[in-house]
Amino acid sequence: MTYKLIDLERDKEEPRLAVVTLKRPEVKNAINKAMVAELTQAFDELKDVGCVIITGDGGDFAAGADIAELRERKALESLAAINSALFAKIEAFAAPVIAAVRGFALGGGCELSLACDIRVAADNAQFGQPEVNLGIIPAAGGTQRLPRIVGLGRAKELVLTGAIIDAQEAYRIGLVNKIVPDADLNATARKMALGILKKGPMAIRMAKAALNQSARMPLDSGLAFESTAQALLFESEDKMKRMTDFLEKKKK
Repeated sequence: MTYKLIDLERDKEEPRLAVVTLKRPEVKNAINKAMVAELTQAFDELKDVGCVIITGDGGDFAAGADIAELRERKALESLAAINSALFAKIEAFAAPVIAAVRGFALGGGCELSLACDIRVAADNAQFGQPEVNLGIIPAAGGTQRLPRIVGLGRAKELVLTGAIIDAQEAYRIGLVNKIVPDADLNATARKMALGILKKGPMAIRMAKAALNQSARMPLDSGLAFESTAQALLFESEDKMKRMTDFLEKKKK
């Protein structure tokens, strides 16, 4: 597929790392239906990677969904939930996904970052779910993922007031994992991704899957999933090699 609204690149030094860049800088990377289609295709293509970074071209991550499209959307089209389906695909993607956020991450842009596993923010980043200002609600996972990340009370405050918060506040409430100067954002996200890629690849995938289950399953079911994942890993060649290497180094 030829991409027009996103860039999809493999890292030159580490092809297991892919970088997806939203490319509508003239509208602050607002997410429209065409971009959703391209992102969906991109994640279908990236099944062999070990880590993905999502970022935005220009000065912003994504300032929200395309308001002109939303204004014309009716109930039946809304129920198709194309943005929600895309973000669910990203959340369930086998490999870790890092959001590298600068500038605005508002509305659908904030929801996109919530679907990622880790959020690294530039010091100029701003987050918010201001949908109530437009007579709608965050409906691409915002009312569900935000409380799981920052707690129900904080999520209610952000959604019901439509407030926009800066990177420092986002970090304080646990929405952001790390803040760095804008000039260091891409390098920091890449360094984190390369660190993940040094770990056991199957272990990373199993760990992400088990962590995702914690938000959905009762504790007993989650623990059963965790134990099953661990049992599979204990039979892997990667586990045997890594543990053998560790013990050999300890002897020296």
